Amino acid sequence: MSNPDRIIRLKTVLDQTGLTRSTLYRKIDEGTFPRQIPISARGTGWRESEVRRWIADPMGYDTEELDRLA
Repeated sequence: MSNPDRIIRLKTVLDQTGLTRSTLYRKIDEGTFPRQIPISARGTGWRESEVRRWIADPMGYDTEELDRLA
């Protein structure tokens, strides 16, 4: 059985990437880091698979390119 895609919260994203909070949100605005998704009325998270894709190739990650492929 395959492992479903987990939703991870900000602290985990920062721990896994080594980015600071301000750098993370700047990269989201630039389109060079995955956007967060709503998980509750006031909470957001990231798909772990998208964060792992960014970790594998941080310089080559482009959300606009991913949107065109979808």
